[in-house]
Amino acid sequence: VVVLENIFVHWSAGEEPKEAAVKGTTEVWGAILASTLTNVAVFLPVLFVQGEAGQLFGDIALAIAAAVGLSLAVSGLMVPAAAAVLLQGRHAGAAVAVVTGVRDAGDAPAPSRRAGDILGRFGSSFMAVVTGCNRFLLASGWREAAVSALLVGASAVATWLLMPKVEYLPEGNRNLVFGILLPPPGYNIDELLRMGDMVEQRLIPYWDVDPGTPAARALDAPIVADCFFVARGRSVFIGLRSLDPLEAAKLVPLVRRIAADLPGTFAVAKQSSLFENGIGSGRTIDIEITGPDLATLVKLGVQVMGRLAEATPGSQNLPKPSLDLSSPEVQIVPRLEQAADMRLDARQLGYMVDCLVDGGYATDYFLDNDRIDLVIKGDDRFVRRTQDLRTLPVVTPGGQLVPLDSVAEVREFSSGPEQILHRERERAITVQVSPPPKMPLEEAQQRIQSLVVKPLETSGALDGGYRITLGGTTDKLVATWKSLWFNLVLAGLITYLLMAALFESWLYPAVVIASVPLGSVGGLLGLALLNRLGGPFGIFQPLDVLTMLGFVILIGTVVNNPILIVERTLQLVREGGMEPTPAILEAVRSRVRPIFMTTLTTVLGLLPLVVFPGAGSELYRGLGAVLLGGMLFSTLVTLVLVPALLGLCFRAFGAGPGPAVDLRSPAAEGSG
Repeated sequence: VVVLENIFVHWSAGEEPKEAAVKGTTEVWGAILASTLTNVAVFLPVLFVQGEAGQLFGDIALAIAAAVGLSLAVSGLMVPAAAAVLLQGRHAGAAVAVVTGVRDAGDAPAPSRRAGDILGRFGSSFMAVVTGCNRFLLASGWREAAVSALLVGASAVATWLLMPKVEYLPEGNRNLVFGILLPPPGYNIDELLRMGDMVEQRLIPYWDVDPGTPAARALDAPIVADCFFVARGRSVFIGLRSLDPLEAAKLVPLVRRIAADLPGTFAVAKQSSLFENGIGSGRTIDIEITGPDLATLVKLGVQVMGRLAEATPGSQNLPKPSLDLSSPEVQIVPRLEQAADMRLDARQLGYMVDCLVDGGYATDYFLDNDRIDLVIKGDDRFVRRTQDLRTLPVVTPGGQLVPLDSVAEVREFSSGPEQILHRERERAITVQVSPPPKMPLEEAQQRIQSLVVKPLETSGALDGGYRITLGGTTDKLVATWKSLWFNLVLAGLITYLLMAALFESWLYPAVVIASVPLGSVGGLLGLALLNRLGGPFGIFQPLDVLTMLGFVILIGTVVNNPILIVERTLQLVREGGMEPTPAILEAVRSRVRPIFMTTLTTVLGLLPLVVFPGAGSELYRGLGAVLLGGMLFSTLVTLVLVPALLGLCFRAFGAGPGPAVDLRSPAAEGSG
């Protein structure tokens, strides 16, 4: 766009097509090269982001860098050659009036073949306003300094105020809803199967129905395409898929409603995430409670569950393994003295009992790539009844055969936990919290820390070696955001150093970098506007890691417009011998059309990403909103900030030695 527009300007001024192609390309080649290299450079740090975010960013970074790099070759080789051919034999007079009307913004609009053209009038009026504003600011150093400080300071403050709480990765719209049912203690596998059958029977009206029928339209949830349940351990796992993949999230209330009618059952239902690694491990915060005594851990877990209703209202909370010590069990406690006389330890006793009762794992082998466990299993006649445990035959290392009761105490009718977890060799209970969809993960973490963990610490409930730590997805969130912020700063530094080499100055790249905060403000405004306008349609877009990629891209795209103005200004001052103020005004006037053309193409390209619905749109909608808002806002404000900063630089330091990114051939000398 920039190269073709400049060729068109030279051709409209009466130059031959070939001459216009050469001059138009060489005149803007420095700015094009600087813009392209900065766009590519900002993606280099993105390639080193680890984890799921790095897998997503890597493909995007490589694709954009390759496309932008190829566009440099196209704009420098194909566009001038094609323009020189296509403009042959055409008359430039019809275009002179249009070009003059846009470029000579300080004068009255020149007549064109289409009098009263709305876009022409708007362009001329807009340029008159911009030129007049810049002429007013450049007349005084104090005005330049005040406006520059005001815009940069206001953008920094606005960024701080508008920065929302962050999220990890978008959930996506995966067509899978699952539910986990935790029944009261003591349920055997038959009761769990009966519970699963009950849920399946209640789901019949939602899957045994034809789409489009009156019965289907009367349902309060989408039609279920598939459903299944698995009874394992002491829980029932339920899975559902919607006939319409875009309505899978509406099955979550259905699972909750059905599970709520099961007596004494603790239920959790949620839509599976696209980036979920394991069942229920997508968008969660793990509250890990560790300490020496299991009963105290259970009490602390109950207190945490009670406080979560206030801290994260609407969240789904799942204790792991459970918050009760009521599971029936038979305990075998070694008689230490007798076992020592027989040279038996607790581990040997436990393994022998496991072999005789349930089957103890010995080793495994592979058969046709299938791993098969070898299990040592005793004869079932030894354990037909609970009281038979006392007479289990135990073989000692000395070769004696003694009953279990002689080396261990068998305690019947006991109770305890179903499972004991350990964290760093300490007993632990985990409460897995799934915040509501409209509560960002960072906000939920802060609320849990302030409303759950802090009160327990101040009350002394954690004294005696107990502690609470937050883990799960929050660990990934903290690590990824630290990496992203580091890469964001590194991308800005690379951009500055690259422009410093191209401009042969440390000063003028700072003028370009000063426009980056304007892009961040526009990105945050675009994100806030998306949530405000999309709220009635159920759209909520948090600042997740994928959306944060938009701010990285903005560093490379926002600087393109200032580069055009700065490069053209230095070109006019250093090579054309113009005074700084007229050079700045001419640079803004001559570059405003390509700036708005490139901005318009970017906006029109991003608009469908933000506005149009469909499968996958929820993943990149936030990224599109950030880029859209950042480009629009920064383009408008840059036309005022960059001239003011350039005026200050010229007043303080002058134009400086050396050419402004002069990469032209000797034949093109003087074409500026």
